[in-house]
Amino acid sequence: MSFDFDKIHSRLGTGSTKWSRYPQDVLPMWIADMDIAAPPTVLEALHARLDQQILGYSVAGDNVREAIVADLWAKYAWRVQPDELLFLPGVEPGFNMALHAFVHPGQPVVLQTPNYLPLRLAPGNWNLPKIEVPFQLNAEGEYLTPLPALHQALKGAGAFLLSNPHNPIGKVFPREELLAVATACLDQGALIISDEIHAELCFDDRRHIPTASLSPEIAQRTITLMSASKAYNVAGLKTCFAVIQNPVIRERFNNARCGMVDSVSPLGLEATRAAYSQCGPWLEALVKYLQANRDYLLDAVQTRLPGIVMHAPQGTYLAWLDCSALGLEDPQRFFLEQAKVGLSAGIEFGDDSQQFVRLNFGCPRSMLEEGLQRMERSLQSR
Repeated sequence: MSFDFDKIHSRLGTGSTKWSRYPQDVLPMWIADMDIAAPPTVLEALHARLDQQILGYSVAGDNVREAIVADLWAKYAWRVQPDELLFLPGVEPGFNMALHAFVHPGQPVVLQTPNYLPLRLAPGNWNLPKIEVPFQLNAEGEYLTPLPALHQALKGAGAFLLSNPHNPIGKVFPREELLAVATACLDQGALIISDEIHAELCFDDRRHIPTASLSPEIAQRTITLMSASKAYNVAGLKTCFAVIQNPVIRERFNNARCGMVDSVSPLGLEATRAAYSQCGPWLEALVKYLQANRDYLLDAVQTRLPGIVMHAPQGTYLAWLDCSALGLEDPQRFFLEQAKVGLSAGIEFGDDSQQFVRLNFGCPRSMLEEGLQRMERSLQSR
């Protein structure tokens, strides 16, 4: 079975967040939203659901829960029960709910940097102190967790916010490192809040490991947040689920909705069911395409974009580009104004990341090449 990931879909005038931020002469390659159509079976399921003609308030039926449970077992050998799933309109509400429910005033929240901006901002939403622990880059271009620094930061902390696969560096945590991080949290009594929204998007035969699958003890202290939104490109349907295997934590988390976090849409639930039960071949083909895009981008950066350094992401469709050698005051603004390419500014991801930009390569190859040509010409004309 073949799928056409090269087809260009015009999103101008569709209300797309990605394509509405900048003027039409700017190629947007910033927000984590692919310019690739959702799987055909998901679209067919949505059409069938619309044929019912009534879109009232909805709950996740047994078929949705069973599809997720089967998928978690098939992909990760992680045994989850249907009643351990809670449905939310997004991962961001999920980690904010968790902080509000479980972290006491004055307790620090720990996370690694660089990191996704809403994760970095979340502690401040609840007036909680934040401790950021920078990754360490080794000679092989891998970002590693400095375990002594992490242990120190976790002393007295109420929670650890984990991103795996990691946004923006594309790190897929190996078992040994993930276990060391989780054990450090348990040793210090910190709740693990694990954002695993990019779980399906791992390259070079890597396999995502859900944090809670490491051991029963870790599962009892972990809130896992997942969604079909990234891998199957249905983010606009605003549907995610939390896996919480500790019943006490699950009830307390659910009560933290506080009238602010509502149920999810019937279309989001139907897309989730179809994605996890019917889209295996499509996902396999997509990951191969994205890995080829990553390799194409890596080669282009090394051969056509002098002064930019890129370490190959192990997962996601996001590239973390180090522009330090270019000597620019603001690389994101330079590429926006001179190349007409909209990238994410590095400063959003960490206070010491001003010289970085994040590029989304989840798009048709021709679109990626267009962005590279624009960036190449801008550097040549400096």
